Amino acid sequence: MRLTPTSLPAIQLLRADVHTDSRGWLVETWHAARMAELGLPASFVQENRTLSHQGVLRGLHFQDRHPQAKLVSVVQGQIYDVAVDIRAGSPTIGQFVGLTLSDARPDLLFVPAGFAHGFYVTRGPAVVIYKLTAAYAPTDERCLAWDDPDLAIPWPLLGPPVLSARDRCGTPWGDLSPWHAPLDPADGQ
Repeated sequence: MRLTPTSLPAIQLLRADVHTDSRGWLVETWHAARMAELGLPASFVQENRTLSHQGVLRGLHFQDRHPQAKLVSVVQGQIYDVAVDIRAGSPTIGQFVGLTLSDARPDLLFVPAGFAHGFYVTRGPAVVIYKLTAAYAPTDERCLAWDDPDLAIPWPLLGPPVLSARDRCGTPWGDLSPWHAPLDPADGQ
């Protein structure tokens, strides 16, 4: 496994080694010691799996007092994955990374704590798996407006996105300041 930098130093794309033979392929998607060698958290406390139909947009989610680092992968379909830096004091606050993850390549995306995260399904259904460094805390969850003009995220929409009620009412970027998570070097920058 090797790290591939993105436009934001804190966000890392992990390229997994694919071992193929006549039967198919095998890829190692998690190895605590290797993750630690790469400088990424080796302690995840929860793993989630979502199934989303084409055109679904989830996010941009984060937890306020219990921020979560995430390790994201796609096992079916294709998504446009987005992470927005909301860390108070960060030199890249308000900037985002957006990239395509799909079942065609077993890449993983590491999103540190202090980033709002979401994705849009460009080929579905999409099955997304993500490991988390902090447990889900429903009373602590927040949502940043996915379509905020100040962020200007170029979502590759195929039509009007399918949104949950919560995601339709995300907080605008300009109103977010009370929720900015502090920088924490232990979370991978």
